Amino acid sequence: MLETDVSPTNINPTIYLKDYQKPEFLIPEVMLDFALNQASTLVVATMQVKRSSGSGTPLVLHGEKMQLVSLAINGKTLSDAEYQIDAESLTILNVPDAFELEVQTELLPHLNTELSGLYQSSGNFCTQCEAEGFRRITYFLDRPDVLSVYRVRLTADVVDCPVLLSNGNPVASGRNDDNTHWAEWFDPHPKPSYLFALVAGNLEHVTDHFTTASGNKVELNIYAQQHNIEKCDHAMASLKKSMRWDEDVYGREYDLDIYNIVAVDDFNMGAMENKGLNVFNSKYVLANQDTATDLDYEGIESVIAHEYFHNWSGNRVTCRDWFQLSLKEGFTVFRDQEFSADMGSRAVKRIRDVQSLRAFQFKEDAGPMAHPVRPDSYQEINNFYTSTIYQKGAEVIRMMRELVGVEGFRRGTDLYFDRFDGQAVTTEDFVTSIEQANDIDLAQFRLWYTQSGTPSIRVQQSYTDQTLTLTIQQSCPATPGQDRKRPFQMPLCIALLLPSGEKVLQQTLVLTEDEQSFEFSGLPEQPVVSMLRGFSAPVKLEYNQSDDELLTLVSFDDDGFVRWEAMQRLCLKLLLPAVENGSINEAAYSRVRDAFLKLLTEPCHDKAMLAEMLSLPTASYLAELSEAIEPRQISLIRQQCVQRLAKDLESPFHTVYAQQGQNTDFSLDAESMASRSLKNRTLMYLVATGQPAYYALASHQYHAANTMTDRLSAFTALVHSSYPDRQALIDHFYQQWKDDPLVMDKWFAMQAIAPRDNLLPDIEQLMSNPTFSINNPNKVRSLIGAFTSNLLAFHQQDGAGYKFLVDCVIQLNTINPQVAARLISTINNWRRYAQPYQSLMCTQLERLANENGLASDVTEIVSKALK
Repeated sequence: MLETDVSPTNINPTIYLKDYQKPEFLIPEVMLDFALNQASTLVVATMQVKRSSGSGTPLVLHGEKMQLVSLAINGKTLSDAEYQIDAESLTILNVPDAFELEVQTELLPHLNTELSGLYQSSGNFCTQCEAEGFRRITYFLDRPDVLSVYRVRLTADVVDCPVLLSNGNPVASGRNDDNTHWAEWFDPHPKPSYLFALVAGNLEHVTDHFTTASGNKVELNIYAQQHNIEKCDHAMASLKKSMRWDEDVYGREYDLDIYNIVAVDDFNMGAMENKGLNVFNSKYVLANQDTATDLDYEGIESVIAHEYFHNWSGNRVTCRDWFQLSLKEGFTVFRDQEFSADMGSRAVKRIRDVQSLRAFQFKEDAGPMAHPVRPDSYQEINNFYTSTIYQKGAEVIRMMRELVGVEGFRRGTDLYFDRFDGQAVTTEDFVTSIEQANDIDLAQFRLWYTQSGTPSIRVQQSYTDQTLTLTIQQSCPATPGQDRKRPFQMPLCIALLLPSGEKVLQQTLVLTEDEQSFEFSGLPEQPVVSMLRGFSAPVKLEYNQSDDELLTLVSFDDDGFVRWEAMQRLCLKLLLPAVENGSINEAAYSRVRDAFLKLLTEPCHDKAMLAEMLSLPTASYLAELSEAIEPRQISLIRQQCVQRLAKDLESPFHTVYAQQGQNTDFSLDAESMASRSLKNRTLMYLVATGQPAYYALASHQYHAANTMTDRLSAFTALVHSSYPDRQALIDHFYQQWKDDPLVMDKWFAMQAIAPRDNLLPDIEQLMSNPTFSINNPNKVRSLIGAFTSNLLAFHQQDGAGYKFLVDCVIQLNTINPQVAARLISTINNWRRYAQPYQSLMCTQLERLANENGLASDVTEIVSKALK
């Protein structure tokens, strides 16, 4: 079943970058008038339209899934013969070169389960217009390079919708005689339609202020449902930190009088950077110590910053077309990564970013949906909101900064923002700005934008006559549509350490050829090479360093990433052969155990780093490094190693756990969070011993915890073990938190990733739980999505897990195709698996391909997977 002739037919036509043409019409001004109603909503869009090119061509506007009520040009209503309408567009046949167009449409937001366009969440009206949601609100030139100044008037019932919000600044409001009220908003900054937003409903808010470097006072508001309003303080603090950081690091000030954030429960993404009105998934706003973990707090801080940073890298300077998506997303992810690094542990932040890159982006690069950071074509734009665009795009920006230095990078970004403010531009414009500000040629570097795939670098070393020679080869595998790759330009940051730990050299090598050699002379003894410091390039490293060299790096390297990576590589020498052979090599195990023992017993200066160092490579990373993935074998071998380490190092694990203390006052300072991280890492190992005393210890922590971090860590350790009272604990957690949707997401997820067989019946039962809803993306991700990441439980040898997934995708296809497409992506790399998993996945993909009425989002992924 390696080849299949099943070819889904419901595929959007391919759109190519080479076919891009400037819009023939522009819409410099828009007035939107919304009459919001629970039954239906009437939208009147009044646009000033002018021809920018061509002569006598018709005006073609995008539009779908709404009812056209009327059309008028310069006040004259058009007859049916003067326009044509289909499922995706409206064509007005004869239009003057400049005119006023009025379009009236009717929407049914309460029936919009796709959460694109105008929809309702918990009874409140909200919008999501990126990428192509605005065309579900009114007929428009819904493309990023049509920038308009928006004036918006919202009218709604004063009781149902006391809050009326849109982009920009509020300019007027009033009360009508019919129990409705209205508010008018004006955004002076031209923006594309994907950045439009409105929110209307029964919401409360917290308010604060920020004074910019120029002395402008900005009102800050965070809106949420009344019962969640006390959970907004951390988000507000994060917003103020990010505003100050962007001024200090990039010189960018905020440019409106007001900045609003709204938390909604139903949202396809994490958040959206609409100008002045950010709409957020409530997961990335709401937090207090009883409901949110330390990772939640960090995530909120990061996402709040990300969306704020978009005000310049995405809004003031936006992308010309969707092929340039990484222009705003890759750059802004890099900015939020650096912000988070400055707010906490830089080393730990880098480690976690690399873990995420390897788990998702490397997998994407090795599958049928592999694409460049700047794609050449797409069929469904929703499918290109990928880790390649976001995470690899950020790595490309990071490499540019490494090549020109921090000061040079700032010169380049200043030039970019100043030159292109108020414009829709390309990745080429960004790279050119870096070049011109630094007098550097990045022609070869641009291959990172146009070539897909994850490069590998192979390092060989020799040492003679006090000279170390490093020979480095690079290669990149074939990917869909790209069989042969040219060599990349990449910065490889290295250092040389003597066996004593003394650093004798630190340097950035620039690799530009398929093979290059670098010599370092005057070295009295053979050094240990600290390679790829800070993960300076998004590559796979093949470097056969000895155990002693790796242990030197673990003990002495001052680069946190390399220390962690050396420990991971030592563990991989144990785990990968064990997965292949089905048994653990005792010598390799002893080296890992002794390294863990040394880490546990030596003085600790960075608890957060120690917690990371004490983690084995993830199962997903082991799968990524496998030739033919044996998912169950990977999970079982990894569990076996965890259990052996837990039993052999029980005493030092317990000592370190006890040193962290219990029930200390809650704090989000770095030291407190690091202590909790280390404590809960060691608790996981202690529970893995299977000893009743440690079950009792974890149970005590669960019940006595004064933070969700400690409570959830104890819950997870016990639920993932053979704890005899496991079900009673699950029931207790449910009774305590069933009324909090975000905590319930954790409850679903921790059960879904439990490393045990025969889990599918539990998952199916959880889908009928009253707190679960297939319509809510967070719930789907926390239960079904989490289950698909469970290498042991999902990959059953009868294929039941795959059938369950496809059944869910078929159901979601008519509810929310974006979420359905994300789910089915988890098996689109089925060819990389061993038998019988490969054939079983293929069978289910073929079943899905033959399903009638598949959305284009799902169809594209299935068709490419089966190609």
